Amino acid sequence: MTVRPMSVHIGAEIDGVDLTQTLPEEAVRKIRQALLKWKVIFFRNQHLDHFQHVQFARQFGALTPGHVVFGHDETYPEIYSVGKFRTATLNAAPPASRPWSGWHTDITASINPPAASILRGQVVPPYGGDTQWTNLVTAYENLSSTFREMIDKLRGVHRFEVNRGANEKSIKEFQARVKERRIVSEHPLVTIHPETAERVLYCSPSYLKSITGLHPRESQQILEFLWEHAVRPEFTVRYRWEPGSIAFWDNRATAHLAPRDIYQTEFDRQFYRVTLLGGVPEAVDGSMSHAIEGEPIAPVPS
Repeated sequence: MTVRPMSVHIGAEIDGVDLTQTLPEEAVRKIRQALLKWKVIFFRNQHLDHFQHVQFARQFGALTPGHVVFGHDETYPEIYSVGKFRTATLNAAPPASRPWSGWHTDITASINPPAASILRGQVVPPYGGDTQWTNLVTAYENLSSTFREMIDKLRGVHRFEVNRGANEKSIKEFQARVKERRIVSEHPLVTIHPETAERVLYCSPSYLKSITGLHPRESQQILEFLWEHAVRPEFTVRYRWEPGSIAFWDNRATAHLAPRDIYQTEFDRQFYRVTLLGGVPEAVDGSMSHAIEGEPIAPVPS
């Protein structure tokens, strides 16, 4: 097995392993080690079916059902289908109207956001549809010590909701699902990674709505700065997918950008994801996240 870094701060490709087979303990250890160091790791030419995908993921922890809002595969409830097809009405909506567009960390509105995700590409367009990830540990470390000291004490409200202005008929079903399952939680703005003890700038742009205890204008100014800072190009990696590619990312230390350009093409795109169950985030002072609205659900699947 070889691990080849793709940038200075984030991303590595792993070769010399067959993910269709049960892995030796040493291989699992090395993959986990690479994940913790590089935050997102990639495998190519791994043509897994649903069963193999689930079995591979289970070697790294307990799994959640596919998605708390969008559902799951009927035969394999751990599988969540991420598809873009010319015949799909939902994906005909412009990027700004689709609720999952933009930089985000998966489902941070839940009290226990996912620990990690494993996404595989099955139908991959010949070009376009790249995905980007950013290292939120590096983002935190590159803030001034004075600013870090301030945000270490702050907490933010994360909410799963429909984007403002998204009134197209194509997302009515999504709006109904969100109303049925409201998810709102308060998390530290800086969390402690449960395995590495690194400090993480926990600022998921799509879900983090406000900073607790600040006036709206104060909150807005700080959040806009953090969102811009967190995705600086030097903190990121961009991945070009191929059929059989797999991305395995640490959701506790990264944010990622789902592609928008693919919706401007006629290409189909079919990916599948499984999600590892996460814990409740911890603040620098040892306090924990908590649900502040709606039903307290634990665990909340991603």
